[in-house]
Amino acid sequence: MAAMSIRLIATDLDGTLLRPDLSVSPRTRRALDAARAAGILVVPVTARQPRGVRRIAEAAAFTGWALCGNGAHGLHLTTGEVLFEAHVDVAAQRALAEALSERVPGVLFVSVRRGGEVFVAQTGYAELAHFEDHKREPGEMGRFLLDEVLAEPSLKFIVRHPTLTPRELQAEVQALTLGGYAVTHSGAPFLEVLAEGVSKAWGLSRLCEKLGIARDEVLAFGDAPNDAEMLAWAGRGVAMANAEAKALSAADEVTLSNAQDGVAVVIERLLGQTPPRLD
Repeated sequence: MAAMSIRLIATDLDGTLLRPDLSVSPRTRRALDAARAAGILVVPVTARQPRGVRRIAEAAAFTGWALCGNGAHGLHLTTGEVLFEAHVDVAAQRALAEALSERVPGVLFVSVRRGGEVFVAQTGYAELAHFEDHKREPGEMGRFLLDEVLAEPSLKFIVRHPTLTPRELQAEVQALTLGGYAVTHSGAPFLEVLAEGVSKAWGLSRLCEKLGIARDEVLAFGDAPNDAEMLAWAGRGVAMANAEAKALSAADEVTLSNAQDGVAVVIERLLGQTPPRLD
């Protein structure tokens, strides 16, 4: 696919664009700048909330549209314009919380709401969390009763257990056979519950519709289960060498790992650039 036919690059951040130390490498920054200079939009599509995107926005020169919360929240990083917000409604999250708590004792919940700025964590959650889980200090998460966590709709409804992995916890959620929400995980130590039908692909299709960009004009990068729908939807879906099986099976091709600047490698080839010499 020629560079001229790609109009938008949609990239996951953690495990994809960012190196393992969460930095944007100089090579990756040069590739992103070259894509933008060629008239290609570069859009972060991430499980992070806007505050988490802004932590690396300067390093990657992200100033335009961003898709946060696994595609549930589309906004412009400079103007603040909100394109859409999709919430898990109170009834759906309450039904899930009550049924899962009965099935899996010890499970804990968080409601991320009000543009991703408000984080309402059930008592006990902060003790399990580290800063990089949510790009937020555990001491800022609060300690709320479950009724308070469930009181408002959530852009993202988080489900976590002290000992079960996200994969194990997802199997328990799926066994409930409830409706009204979508469930995914991003490689972080918790499940991420979204409004029904929402995914990174859903959010990206909404943005492309606004911008008049066709799916076959989209190049997408990802590494985790929450990237699979986006990789399958895009005209060209590229998984990282470090990607999980679900992302690998959804992609059209595989590039080098995030530690090896795999995103930059593909962009350089797309633009017909010579890779930098490795001294």
